[in-house]
Amino acid sequence: MLIQRGGLKVVAGLGKTGVSVVRYLVDQGYKVAVTDTRIDPPGLADLPANIACHLGGLDAELLCRADEIIISPGLALSEPAVQAALAAGVSVIGDIQLLRRATKTPIVAITGSNAKSTVTTLVGEMAANAGVRVAVGGNLGKPSLELLENDPQLIVLELSSFQLETTTNLAAAVAVVLNLSEDHMDRHGDMLGYHTAKHRIFQQCERYVINRDDALTRPLISDSTPMSSFGLSAPDINDFGVLRDLDGTLWLAKGRNRLLAASEMKIQGSHNVANALAALALGEAVGLPMESMLTTLKTFAGLAHRCQFVAEQQGVRFYNDSKGTNVGATLAAIEGLGASLASVHPDQPSRKLAVILGGVGKGQDFKPLATPLAHFARAVVVIGEDAPVIEAALQTVLFDHQVPLIHVTSLAEAVAHCREVSQAGDAVLLSPACASFDMFLNYEDRGRQFEQLVLAG
Repeated sequence: MLIQRGGLKVVAGLGKTGVSVVRYLVDQGYKVAVTDTRIDPPGLADLPANIACHLGGLDAELLCRADEIIISPGLALSEPAVQAALAAGVSVIGDIQLLRRATKTPIVAITGSNAKSTVTTLVGEMAANAGVRVAVGGNLGKPSLELLENDPQLIVLELSSFQLETTTNLAAAVAVVLNLSEDHMDRHGDMLGYHTAKHRIFQQCERYVINRDDALTRPLISDSTPMSSFGLSAPDINDFGVLRDLDGTLWLAKGRNRLLAASEMKIQGSHNVANALAALALGEAVGLPMESMLTTLKTFAGLAHRCQFVAEQQGVRFYNDSKGTNVGATLAAIEGLGASLASVHPDQPSRKLAVILGGVGKGQDFKPLATPLAHFARAVVVIGEDAPVIEAALQTVLFDHQVPLIHVTSLAEAVAHCREVSQAGDAVLLSPACASFDMFLNYEDRGRQFEQLVLAG
């Protein structure tokens, strides 16, 4: 039996992450209590016996007498009960901070507005295929503390801005912010607050990677920290980028060295070329062999609901990018697939996208979508709670370029309209740029319903 350590640890917010935190703390011999805003939070039945639970609202008195609070990433630090605890001098951390305390295993730390799940999974597969005992999780898949179960040699973490808010001095072996565009403005207040949270990933990192195509990914840290970069331009000698032959062949490259023709990858589109380059830079930083990483790129098929090919019907290809829940993600999908259509059929530039947008906009500015849609779209269909906001942001530019903008009331209507307007060689893209909870259970539910509608013909 463990001797109980001093100090009360209060876990604020359950779910998968909260349950993993409770179990870890109990195993370490701490006295633990739980508080949650919900009466019956998920994971309640999975808690160890005899855990005191204060439900139906955060217990401010409990939080204020805690030795330390481990808060769920789904709970904002601005919650009044949490603010009261902070004012009383109580430390508030998240599960990522507990992980860092618990292990010295090297961490590959990945965040960004978009593509972090793809790059995290890809780096994990590269490591596994190289024979490294790797654990992958965080904001993706397994909660972070469960990653310690099999004594990994390397941990690859996807990290959200919510997780990073409560993480200090992560000291990652290598860290990256893949890209930054407006997201979670309802939580962070403005772009500066969002940027600040994301850049906490670089604290005490041993190496870092930047995206040359996005100046907001460059951290303000010592020049003595080793750095490499990726981008869709020709790279400098130690960086990753793209080279193009006279015949149009596109190559993933390091410096002047051609590594892999982009056409050999299963994942397509310029955004996925950028994802592959980011993964190569991260993998190289932790010593993964280049040949093994390139082999992985030839077989990696991408993730569900992330620009996932669904079917081709009457010459029209359908793509499910339901995970595109912010403007930056949708912008990448439109430009990536749009450019792919043009490059595959350079003699037929009229091949276009029919794009489905809409849902809960989270206070975003949708105007950056207007120009690429005017260039690549045959039609734009909007659905959901913030459809009027999207229409207002796009209508002038789309009208000037004679791109129809249609407002419908259901996903079924949206798919049907896209079928009507699409021509052979076109693609239909569900990439909503919005959260899903106005009409669907989550983005997976939205993506599954889209796939069912497509396959039903």
